[in-house]
Amino acid sequence: MCGPLTAAVALSPAGTSSLTWRQQLYHQCLLNVGRLVSYGLVGMAIGAVGSLLIAGGHLAGIGSPLRRGIALLLGTLLIWIGLSQVLPVSLPKVPMFQPLAGLHQRLSSALAYISRQPHWWTPIVLGWLWGLIPCGFLYIAQIKAAETSDPVQGAATMLAFGLGTLPTMVGTGLVTARISRDRRSQLYQLGGWVTLTIGILTLCRTDAMVDYSGYGALICLVVALIARPISPIWAFPLRYRRTIGVSAFVLSLIHTAHMLDHSFNWNVMAIVFTIPTYQIGIVAGVMALMLMLPAALTSTDAMVNRLGNLWRKLHLLTVPALLLVGTHTILVGSNYLGALAWSWQNWLGSALLALVILGVLLIRSLVIP
Repeated sequence: MCGPLTAAVALSPAGTSSLTWRQQLYHQCLLNVGRLVSYGLVGMAIGAVGSLLIAGGHLAGIGSPLRRGIALLLGTLLIWIGLSQVLPVSLPKVPMFQPLAGLHQRLSSALAYISRQPHWWTPIVLGWLWGLIPCGFLYIAQIKAAETSDPVQGAATMLAFGLGTLPTMVGTGLVTARISRDRRSQLYQLGGWVTLTIGILTLCRTDAMVDYSGYGALICLVVALIARPISPIWAFPLRYRRTIGVSAFVLSLIHTAHMLDHSFNWNVMAIVFTIPTYQIGIVAGVMALMLMLPAALTSTDAMVNRLGNLWRKLHLLTVPALLLVGTHTILVGSNYLGALAWSWQNWLGSALLALVILGVLLIRSLVIP
């Protein structure tokens, strides 16, 4: 978010594109002074709110539900922001992000209007508004500010974040006015890839992602397989079926990496010493991942045209992959038969999951020839 905004301000009528190098530096410094003031005020408010959350126990411990929820939402938002920069036309509109997009649009419009005012204080006001615009990286700093549970420390945390990003933001503003339009577009896309990577890492650092990534992969696989049968009543999954299918594979990779890291410390030979039920479940998961690999690698228009009828056969491998994923979940999942002690909840969860998978196969057999 910050890179394109810095470029837009630098190239605006009241920006630095027509100024000397020294005037450009002065303009960028005023712009970032306003940004730092905004960060400090926001950090002060968030620190005060954080003190209330910690006092109530909502932010107690790294495994608190609120912390996990924030990390998951933040990682997902970063990934979405990154994808929107890399693939701006291909992404559908997500209702939960629309209020955020509306706020972003209103603040951006205010920035555009103020940037046209030829006053010395214009960059300071622009910077102050800039600090209020939703940004994925900013959310990370704001969470840290909330963890301080103190208004002064919250403000100091946000100011430290602003000072840390100061060289990059000033440098971006100075360089933008002197590079070609094509280069600006390339930098914008590079920023999208960086944001996407940070979002994935944010999700991967969350302990709960072991379960969430596995469930996410299972849900995406189910939706991809029933996309065509349910298209008469809900067309959205069919329109983005390939994206959903690739998401299932990516989430499966994240789930596998998390399991190897958290459960086995990357010692694959340790699997041999697990109980037979776990071994069968792990083998089923690995086989499912291998069956999903060809479909993930060929989910492009070019591969559809190149493979012809073979493309459909390769993607039909996801059907037995669903059976293997279900087997893996039931035998290894802590909420199913993978628990150390079985209860009626474990048996009920296993039965419900089995019914869901059988339901998917039944729907496909009745609708798809």
